[in-house]
Amino acid sequence: MKGEAVSWLNDVPFESAWLGLVLLFCAAWVVQLVCRQVVIRGLGALIRRSPTQWDDQLLNHGFFNRLSWLLPPIVILQALPLVSNLSEGVTTAISRLAAAWIAIQIAVVISAFLTAANAIYSSYPQAKSRPIKGLLQVISIVFYIAAAVFAIAALADRSPALLLSGLGALSAVAMLVFRDTLLSFVAGVQITTNGLIKVGDWIEMPQFNADGDVIDIALNTVQVQNWDKTITSIPTHKFLENSFKNWQGMREFGGRRIKRSILIDVSTIRFLEPDEVDHFGRFFLLKDYIAQKKAELEAHNRQHVTETTEIVNVRRLSNIGTFRSYIVNYLRQHPGIHQEKFSLVRQLQPTGEGLPIEIYAFTNDVAWGVYENTQSDIFDHVISVAPAFGLRLFQIPTGHDLGRVGRGLFEPPNEIASAPAGLMDPPAGLVDPAPAQTEARQKPRSS
Repeated sequence: MKGEAVSWLNDVPFESAWLGLVLLFCAAWVVQLVCRQVVIRGLGALIRRSPTQWDDQLLNHGFFNRLSWLLPPIVILQALPLVSNLSEGVTTAISRLAAAWIAIQIAVVISAFLTAANAIYSSYPQAKSRPIKGLLQVISIVFYIAAAVFAIAALADRSPALLLSGLGALSAVAMLVFRDTLLSFVAGVQITTNGLIKVGDWIEMPQFNADGDVIDIALNTVQVQNWDKTITSIPTHKFLENSFKNWQGMREFGGRRIKRSILIDVSTIRFLEPDEVDHFGRFFLLKDYIAQKKAELEAHNRQHVTETTEIVNVRRLSNIGTFRSYIVNYLRQHPGIHQEKFSLVRQLQPTGEGLPIEIYAFTNDVAWGVYENTQSDIFDHVISVAPAFGLRLFQIPTGHDLGRVGRGLFEPPNEIASAPAGLMDPPAGLVDPAPAQTEARQKPRSS
């Protein structure tokens, strides 16, 4: 029976050749299947028990699985001469296809290895400041291009050097096609080398509506997760073409800046009367300040002022200066302010909306929520205490205010009306005095 089958195959060479090819391809597939289902699974079990982590990354990123796909073309190339009755053209075509397969599969295996290498490197602390993902992607692209050249050379039965020499003529076209990729590669190298951004940095780039944490730095794009949890992808080379703000320096500094102003109605700024000075001297945060300023002003006036009947000759405390000193002392005892960082309470250029009093300080916690709560707590207090110093905050009149004025029903705001008696009396000259008070008003108040 066996002899008859062999004789039949020899009589019909076409059928025997194709049957041999089918058996060859089935053998190549079985070898790959056995390697993937038996060898790789057993190797995976050993890897998971090992204490090292690099082999786990190789397994998780499919390095061994992709490596097993090199076996089928190798088996085909090695066993192809054993298939009888194949024409030279078919043998040559199958050999070239197998060689091209090997070239492409080698690039795929190298790409999987580089991906696993990036995952291994990312587990180290320095990976955040020096990411290598973009560089590894470029290396992977180079291997893919080389594999494509070798595959084409194998299919065309030409030397790879001949094809590489022809690539010089296509370099200009490649520059146009891969312009963004090349720019992004150069930008990625500069970003990595100079440490401009790294994964975990909070960056702000208004041109792309990006405001959040960097979650990935790749060859072509940098991904930013915004605070509303949307993700913005920015071309890497745009970080060299456009300006952006990196808040990481604020985090490393250990304090977040408060820089905000309140507007004071200039018409409420005036000198303090002696009883008012004594009143503020009982404030815990102003006790030392009032005592120091009283001694300083009395010494100055005693030494330099000869005509005390004129108010302009005498140095006196003002409600705005006392209020500013109160804010300074309030910040010095506030638990949310970083006392080792620079702080300042200053006046800015007066405008048509009043006199700005700016608070410049740093919180001792850079977390967004804590920072906003601390800032709001400070300004809640400052705005609420301003009327106690006889000061009114500026606010553009609303329709309700204008309606009350039109009906003649306008009254001072509640917080001003409830200020201590005498603190909201306007300075002389700002209102028309009553006839009976004209003579008294002509004499300057004693200092």
